[in-house]
Amino acid sequence: MQRRQFLESAAALAQAAQTPLPPANEKTASGAGEVSYNVQIAVERKRPGKPHQGKVLAAIQPHCDDIPIFAAGTVLKLIDEGYEGILITVSDDAMAGDGVGNGEVAAKNENDTREVARRLGLKECIFLNYPNHNLDAWPIIEMRARLVFLFRYFKVDTVLVYDPSGLYERNPDHYITARAVEWAAGICAMKWDYPEFGLAGVKPHAVNERYYFARGPQLVNRVVDISDYIDRKVWVNLANVTQGPAGHSGETLRRRLAAQGRRLPLLGNDADTANRQYTKYFALGRDRARGAAHGLNWAEYFHYIGPESSDWDKYIAENSVPL
Repeated sequence: MQRRQFLESAAALAQAAQTPLPPANEKTASGAGEVSYNVQIAVERKRPGKPHQGKVLAAIQPHCDDIPIFAAGTVLKLIDEGYEGILITVSDDAMAGDGVGNGEVAAKNENDTREVARRLGLKECIFLNYPNHNLDAWPIIEMRARLVFLFRYFKVDTVLVYDPSGLYERNPDHYITARAVEWAAGICAMKWDYPEFGLAGVKPHAVNERYYFARGPQLVNRVVDISDYIDRKVWVNLANVTQGPAGHSGETLRRRLAAQGRRLPLLGNDADTANRQYTKYFALGRDRARGAAHGLNWAEYFHYIGPESSDWDKYIAENSVPL
């Protein structure tokens, strides 16, 4: 009897030795994506049709120029591919731009931001109105709760925001916004986080994709080809008249050179051409450099975290056998 059990065990071990092993990789199912700096860079190109029909994105920024500069091309591309979207501005934008005082500056930036949202094709423009340049003085848990409510209410699938892990980010508005969004997106599908929202009919909903951008060094694993959208991205940035860096900057430079008896042929001979060319080749010159690095005309960089998928599910489906 013992000999038979031994032979059966030996046969089982031999069969197990021939069974394919589950894959091992440097990813984690914790929502962090890669856990190594040795990552594969994927180029995301324009997709035909409406592959994202029915999905919702939230473009989130502390200031009115952040999404236009770093992610407008990707937002335009995703909207073109079927997304609906909202724009959330976290600060009151009272500290940057032309005006006689904070109130006027804030009002003008709000008007610019509404026009940015319109040009991006977004359906809602929301302002949280925290004090500009002072977000680190406010409870991040309050911001997070408000964001969870919005993500659930609008059933947001994808967020675009500053990278919470970006290096050398000195502006507290940027990194506080990023951290608030990161964990709001992480918990908004969890039923025991803010269950009282359900009393208003706002149920848990999962955010499955994150596009994180940064001003400084970051882990980049997604390069989005925005070549087909660069001129529309320029048009979006031109809406930021109050604080730029686009707005009327091209015409201002053209007039300054003219007063010196000089001209820059790139800026053309009229205000509209000057503003568009300045925005495209000066304010957005980073996008041209990033595109060239990957054989593209224009590109935006992101640390992308996509929907979590389990290697175990695939392994079980392919290797499980009847009892």
